[in-house]
This record gives sequence, C-alpha cells and structure tokens, in this order.
Amino acid sequence: MQYVAVPIPQGSPAVDRALLRDDVYRRLRDAIVDGTFRPGEQLKDGELAEWLGVSRTPVREALLRLGASGLVVALPGRSTTVSAIDIQVVRDAKDVVAAMHELAVRQVTGRISAHDVDRMRDANRRFAAAVASGDVSAALDADEELHQIPVAALGNQALEAVIERFDPLIRRAERLRFGVDGRVSVSRHEQLIDLIEAGDAEGAASVAFDIWHSLAVDENPEAEA
Repeated sequence: MQYVAVPIPQGSPAVDRALLRDDVYRRLRDAIVDGTFRPGEQLKDGELAEWLGVSRTPVREALLRLGASGLVVALPGRSTTVSAIDIQVVRDAKDVVAAMHELAVRQVTGRISAHDVDRMRDANRRFAAAVASGDVSAALDADEELHQIPVAALGNQALEAVIERFDPLIRRAERLRFGVDGRVSVSRHEQLIDLIEAGDAEGAASVAFDIWHSLAVDENPEAEA
C-alpha cells in the first residue's frame, strides 16, 4: 500500500482545551470511521493537535487507543497510518460485537424502562427517515444510538469496553456498504423493540445477535471506494 500524507481538514472548530482525552479519541475515531481520514493516510500528532486545538499528549494517547482497536497502525520510525480494512478482522469483530449485544439485550429485557423503549423507537424513526433520504451519517448515528440504549441500561462496563473497542471496525466497513439493507434494518429494529417491550428476553437476544451478525460487510469495501 502506498502511504500518503493526510489532508488535515480546514475550518473545523477546535475542541475545548478542557475536554477529556476521551473527546480527542472520539474525534479522531469518528474521522476515521466516516472516511475523513482514509486507509493509508498518515496521522501526524502535531498536525492533529493543531487541528483539534489541543496539546500533543491527548492526541498521542488517542492514537494508542486507536491502534489497540485496529483503526491505525504505528510503524517504527514513521508516522502512524490509518489501517486498511481487513475483512477477516471485520468478520471477527462482528462476531464479538454481535455476542455482546445479544448478552446485553438478554440481561436487560424485563428491566429496561418504558422511557428507554420509547427512546429506541424514536431512534428507529430517525434511522428510517435517514435511510429514506440517503443520509448515511444520520442513519448510522441513529442506529448506534438505538443499540447503545440497552447497553447503557445494563451498565456492564466490561461489555461496554469490548463494544467500544471493536464497534468502530464494523462501522467503518458498514459505512462503505450502507444502503441496500437499510429498510430491512428498520423492520428488524422494530421487531427487537417489540420483543424487549414484551419481556421476551430470548427472542429479543436472538434478534439482536442476528442484526449485528448479518451486517453486509463480507466483501472488500475498499475495492469500490
């Protein structure tokens, strides 16, 4: 793969200097997932720090976390680069994330509040509207919000850490393939929410697993990017 220097976006508002390291990590993670930083591009901590309006220290820490997630690769003596999308790695991550969501939904069903169920329905309505309008970013944001609700309601920090580590790998590949399965996902979301509301833990868990495990990320998305 040929490595190229990353074109740092211009005009992006700087983050507040008081924000925690997590905010820098999320900004860089999201820039990789949404394609702002593409596979093979170099990420120089000084340029990234200037872009975000922070010191190099939280940027370097964020890059280490991104390396642990497989989103970047640090080459000795060279700048860190955005990793290529490895479909086998994505498949492995998909298996793990699907199992985590299955576990979360099974354990939270029967305990989740009616307010949280309503929030899931609202997120799915926004997801459906975004799919209909072809707004990939809004659709994926609403989808992430929907699935995060039962995870947050469970409050299992170990489970949340696993999802946080591997979910971005799936989202990056999914974004490049998004479209054909969107309308199917709307109905599957509704089925999931209905089963959670009805207190059917096993049925809801099965649907949660299937939603994640059946994501169409099994071909090389970079071939069409």
